[in-house]
Amino acid sequence: MRHNKKFNHLGRTADHRRAMLANMAISLIMHKRITTTLAKAKALKTYVEPLITKCKDDSTHSRRVVFSYLQNKEAIKELFGVVAPKIADRPGGYTRVIKLGFRRGDAAPIAFIELVDFDENMAKAPKAAKKTRRSRKSSAPKTEEAAVEAPVAEEEKAE
Repeated sequence: MRHNKKFNHLGRTADHRRAMLANMAISLIMHKRITTTLAKAKALKTYVEPLITKCKDDSTHSRRVVFSYLQNKEAIKELFGVVAPKIADRPGGYTRVIKLGFRRGDAAPIAFIELVDFDENMAKAPKAAKKTRRSRKSSAPKTEEAAVEAPVAEEEKAE
């Protein structure tokens, strides 16, 4: 039984999984978007979001804690220098996973994971205005009939 086993082991040993997630987190921080399998993207989301939360507090301790996970000085500089100011006011949900389809060779579900505040396409796209639902009986003909009847009534009064 798998009671209380909450994370995906991804078919790897603990050391391999830890190293793979660290490398993927470094790539995500440096490139802002990576393409991978859906299972790895979901596992990476749970791995990297606490690290991004830690980078909001730019202290020596938080830098050391994040460095213990990532082991890459350039990624730490990028995370604390570029990413942290952009996500400072966001309460969570720093990453987005979007499904792309299935891989050709083995039909594995593919997705890309990206940092939410760094997606230019989503930021530039205007939000669609909500369309109001029209009833079946249009109000336009009623106004036309009233407009036609009004001059006729005036002409009758004039005579």
